[in-house]
Amino acid sequence: MSETLAGAAIECRDVTVRFSSDRGSVTALENVSLTLMEGGFLTLLGPSGCGKSTLLRVIADIVQPVAGAVSVLGQPPAGARRDRQIGFVFQDAALLPWRNALDNVRLPLEVGGRRGLPAGSPGPEALLDLVGLSGWEKALPHELSGGMRQRVAIARALLGGPRILLMDEPFGALDEITRDRLNEELLRIWRDTGTTIVFVTHSIYEAAFLGQHVLMLAARPGRVRELVPVDLPEPRHLSVRETPRFVALAAHLRAVLETC
Repeated sequence: MSETLAGAAIECRDVTVRFSSDRGSVTALENVSLTLMEGGFLTLLGPSGCGKSTLLRVIADIVQPVAGAVSVLGQPPAGARRDRQIGFVFQDAALLPWRNALDNVRLPLEVGGRRGLPAGSPGPEALLDLVGLSGWEKALPHELSGGMRQRVAIARALLGGPRILLMDEPFGALDEITRDRLNEELLRIWRDTGTTIVFVTHSIYEAAFLGQHVLMLAARPGRVRELVPVDLPEPRHLSVRETPRFVALAAHLRAVLETC
């Protein structure tokens, strides 16, 4: 990409992704464009098969587009990945069952040739404290609830101070009460760290509550349907979901989804 927008964390221009198999070719994304400024919080919302997870993987340099251009922090995604500027949280916390919470957070220090943490970057203990797990450092994954395991996964993804955090439905398998609590916790972590976040969800309410903007994707092929700004007071608390402004926003997102 020859030109990038100053202060942009992520830029995608006309990104197209196709997958081939014995049954033929499938276009997962078609001409997708977006710009997310540093420190922003973008939620991705759309029906199954619209390419939300694929878009995350393009940004993370896991999937390569067949057309278009991607810039992450002013360089190709491969450069941002090599510089360890991207953290990724999946729906499954994927913790090693024989390692306690602290050792699971430490894992990135032991793989990939990493030589210590950048100066001033919080260590594993500080990150567990950040996600509200101080005192649980020695607990094994089977001793933690689903929400607590996801907190460990978030702490692990933040190790080394990545400037971008990609989250692929991290709370999708949790009960509603735990999910609500983690939504508020995630906003607190975002405010405290200044990390740029892209968050995939199937929940209208989660997308509206978390994002500064909601990027809505239509399916077959995946393409941008609408970028919806979120005009809600900060800092946000769950009570905002009872306000007329939030109800109207959720109704708009639902109406757009019906056209996707």
